[in-house]
Amino acid sequence: MTNPTPERLKQIERAIRKLPRLQRAVFCAIRFEDLTYTQIAERHGLTVVEVEAVFARALLNVMRRLDWKPRRWWHWR
Repeated sequence: MTNPTPERLKQIERAIRKLPRLQRAVFCAIRFEDLTYTQIAERHGLTVVEVEAVFARALLNVMRRLDWKPRRWWHWR
């Protein structure tokens, strides 16, 4: 993977900031705080399955805002 340009980093930061509050919290906890799904579930009063679903929605939202095409197995129904 190549290093993103400063402009691309700004786009990524903007996409993360625009996530709904819970999606942003879960996304940041996984990506930046390196917490487990169990730790995040306990922090937010969710089940692990709910954390997985919230994280999947967050990833899709970030990808859409960055015009990345989701992989076939990522299609959300």
